Order: sequence, then structure tokens, then C-alpha cells
Amino acid sequence: MAKPGVHPATAYLFVAPCALVFAVFTVWPMLFNGWLAFQDYFIASRNTAWNDFANFLVLADSQAFQIALRNSMLLLLLTVPLIQGGALGLALLVHRPLPGITFFRATYYLPVVITVSIAGIVWQYVFHHEGILNWLLGLVGLMEPGEGVPWLERGGWSLVAVMAFCFWKYVGYYMVLYLVGLASVPRELQEAAMLDGAGTWARFRHVTWPLLAPVAVLCTLLSTIGALKTFQEVLVLTGGEGDTMTPLLFVYRTAFSGFNFGVAGAASLMFTLVCLLVAALQMRLMGRHNPFTRSE
Repeated sequence: MAKPGVHPATAYLFVAPCALVFAVFTVWPMLFNGWLAFQDYFIASRNTAWNDFANFLVLADSQAFQIALRNSMLLLLLTVPLIQGGALGLALLVHRPLPGITFFRATYYLPVVITVSIAGIVWQYVFHHEGILNWLLGLVGLMEPGEGVPWLERGGWSLVAVMAFCFWKYVGYYMVLYLVGLASVPRELQEAAMLDGAGTWARFRHVTWPLLAPVAVLCTLLSTIGALKTFQEVLVLTGGEGDTMTPLLFVYRTAFSGFNFGVAGAASLMFTLVCLLVAALQMRLMGRHNPFTRSE
């Protein structure tokens, strides 16, 4: 006897709470932001006036927004490859069954569970003009005693400090993902390659990497999203001063410090379009390893 099917209304009833939350906290803010981008919006009086593309013209003349976009692209182009390369290298090192290897895995993963605010305060002391990093550089003779690199001041060094902090904070997370991928590589294939005379590099290139490629794609996607969303790291470490402004920090300060919600909405909309363009380009470059388009 066939079991009675579920009525469509019952299925919609189960989906409704999640759909309602998604509509209220995702769809509605996106639509409202798109409306704000073309408005002169004053939150105190709630008066609005349509201003066509005036907010976008303000952004075109804003040096701070241009610096924010440049920094976002630099974080994307430099931090993502560094984190992925470091995570893969660490995963290959700690994947070996050596005594005490669990301790090293936990040590490399420890920065991930430390909150950004606490880690940022600690790294402020590390990057201080008289901090431990400059002291170590002087100790090995890379700079004269009393001198120091202005890591958190104006100039390119401040962005380098942010990149170093992001690398330290997140490389352990992707290391764990690569470890999961390495654990799924059949040991029989490695042994067969060794019997055929393949060296370490040949086994990695022809056996390990092809099976690890889907994990690498996932890690690249996640780190790309993280680089584009960089906000709290800069806010805690440098406060966005100097040359470390990012698009999300620009939107936050324009809206909640300058109370210019129209320009903030326009900046958010433009950055969303940039993110969509980056995502489309990345998915195209991923090719057959793209988990969203690959057929079974």
C-alpha cells in the first residue's frame, strides 16, 4: 500500500520560518540599500529626496573610497595566495604520523579560536614602534638600534601589518580543511606510485593534488570571501587610519559616523557589484573543479 504523500502546504509551512528570516534580514536590507543609493537620506528627520547618481559622483571623487577598493584588491591578490600556500604547506607537514604531531596541529589552529578583538590588541604591541617585532629585527642586525619600522602608521607598512595579521589568524583554519582532504587520499595510490619509482614531488603532483583540487577550490572561495569582507581586523588593528581603509569600513564610517546613508548605500552597492564580478571570474577560472557547475 502506497504511503500518502506530504501535502505541499505542509512543506511550505516548514520552509516558511527560514524564508521569513531570510527575507527580513537579507532580502529587505539589500532592496533598501539599493533604494538608499539614489537618495539624500537624513535619519534624524527621515526626509528623503531622489538625487539620481549624485551619490555615485561623490564616490568617484572620494580618495578614501578609491584607497579602500585598492586595498581590497591587494588583500585579494596577495593575502589569498599566501594563506592558501601556507595552509597547504602546514597541512603537508603535520599530516605525517610523527610523535607529538597533534600538539603542533592544535598550536597552528589556536589563532583561529582567539577572537579578533583580543588578537588585534596583542598584535598592536607586536607591531608597536618599540614592540617585539622591531626588537627582533634589530637583534638580527636588519636595522640600527633605536630605529624601527612604523608598521601601524601611514605608508605601505600598515597594510603589510594587516596582511601578516590575517595570515596568522586564518592559516590554521584552512590547514585543517587541507588535512581533511589529505586524509581522503587513498594510501594505496601513494604506495603504488612509490612502487613505480615516483618521488615525493611526482606523487604530490600526479596523485595528491588532483584528488585535493576540490578542497583547494573550496578553500580559495572561502578565503576570497574573507579577503573581500575584511573589516574587523582593520578596525581593531589600525582603526582604518593611514592606508588600511577597506570598503566595508568605509561604508560603516560613512553611515554611522558621517550619517551619510545615501553615499554609504551607493558604496555598498558598488562594492557588491565588484564582488559579483570577482566571483564570476573566479568560477570561470575554476573550470571542471567548480563545485557549483560540475555534473556528477
